[in-house]
Amino acid sequence: MSKTVLIVEDDSDILESLRDAFEDSGYIVVTASDGKAALDILTTGSPPNVVVLDLVMPGMNGNDLYAAMQADPALAKIPVVVSTSDPSRAPPGLPVVPKPVKLDRLLDAVKQLC
Repeated sequence: MSKTVLIVEDDSDILESLRDAFEDSGYIVVTASDGKAALDILTTGSPPNVVVLDLVMPGMNGNDLYAAMQADPALAKIPVVVSTSDPSRAPPGLPVVPKPVKLDRLLDAVKQLC
């Protein structure tokens, strides 16, 4: 059975690279370019197996999205991997893959959570 990954990333080049890498690894990929779009996807569709979350985005940033997920019991249990250039900004306890992203490391982190 295929696993679904929601990638939340405002940089379109990074987003496309991550989409390609996850699809090539057999994942179903859903993308959002900001936290608000991701929250809409999370609350209206079937939940992904894992969220890959950038933190620095316009509008609703990654920390705000994570806080909204934690406030909703249906979303709080979805595993999150943070992908950011500033790991010190990540919510405590979450796995972090620093940017520039090493794809093998990010794929491994997601595989472990699935």
